[in-house]
Amino acid sequence: MQWFFRQFARLPLSWLHALGIATGWLVYWTSSGYASRMRENISRSGLCASPDACRQLLHQAIGEAGKSVLELPAIWLRPYEDVLGLVRKAEGWDKVEMLARDGQGIIFLTPHLGCFEIVGPFIASHMPITILYRPPRLRWTETPMLTGRRRGQVSMAPTDLKGVKALLKALKRGQSAGILPDQVPGKGDGVWADFFGRPAYTMTLVQRLQHSTGAVIVLMFAERLPGGQGYDLWVEPLPEALPESATEAARILNAAVENLARRNPAQYLWSCNRYKAPRGSRAEAESQ
Repeated sequence: MQWFFRQFARLPLSWLHALGIATGWLVYWTSSGYASRMRENISRSGLCASPDACRQLLHQAIGEAGKSVLELPAIWLRPYEDVLGLVRKAEGWDKVEMLARDGQGIIFLTPHLGCFEIVGPFIASHMPITILYRPPRLRWTETPMLTGRRRGQVSMAPTDLKGVKALLKALKRGQSAGILPDQVPGKGDGVWADFFGRPAYTMTLVQRLQHSTGAVIVLMFAERLPGGQGYDLWVEPLPEALPESATEAARILNAAVENLARRNPAQYLWSCNRYKAPRGSRAEAESQ
C-alpha cells in the first residue's frame, strides 16, 4: 500500500482531487453508517435553508471529503518546498508574526476543515511547533503520515500526559503548539457544549494550556481551491482569552470553529463522529 501511496504523490493535485471526488462517492454509496452520519450532521447543522440546500451541501461535502483523502500523498510525500508552494496565500499571517516577535506562545487550532494537513508544514516553515498526535486507525498510514508531518521545525507529541507536558514546555518557551480542536476527548477531559446546535463533548485542554502559559489562540484553515490550484490559508486569532468556566470556554471555542467552517461548509469533514460520547458519559450527554 505504501508503494501505491508514493505513486499517487507524483500525480498532479488536480488529478488527485478528481479521483478524490470519485472516491468520496464510492465510500458514501458503500458505507451506510458513513453516509447516514454525513446526512444527519448536515441536516441538523442549521446551515441549510431548505431540503434542496441540504442536498446540494451534502453532494459538495461528499466530493470534498474524498479530496481530503486523495490529497494526502501529495502533502505527506512530496518534497517539502513543493508542498509549501501549494499555499497560494496566508491571509492574516502578519498577525501571527507580530505575536511571535512579542515572544508570546501560540496555540494553533486547526479543525477538520479543508486541507488541515498542510497547515502544520506551513507553520513549521516559520517557527517551531509541537503538534499533538494520535496514531491513525489504519496502521500502514502511520509511516507516511509521520514522514510528512516531521518536517520543518516540528516536534510530535502523543495524546497523553507526556504529550501535554511537551505542549506546556513549548508554550512556556514562547513557541507554538498545534491541536485539532474538534476531536472528541476521553472521559474527564472535556465538557458538553453546543456545536452547530447539538451537544458535543469538547476538550478542555486548550483552556488549560492557555491559563497555564498565557499563550494566545489562533485558528487556521487551509481552503481547498478549485481545479487543484492549491490552498488559501485563513488565520483567525481569538480576540480574547478564554474564561475561567470550562463550559463557557468550550462554547466559545466551538463557536469559533463554527464561524471558520461557515466560510466553506462543504469542506468541513461532516463524516466525523463529532457527537459521540466517551464511554461512561452518555447519561451526561442526554441530560444537556
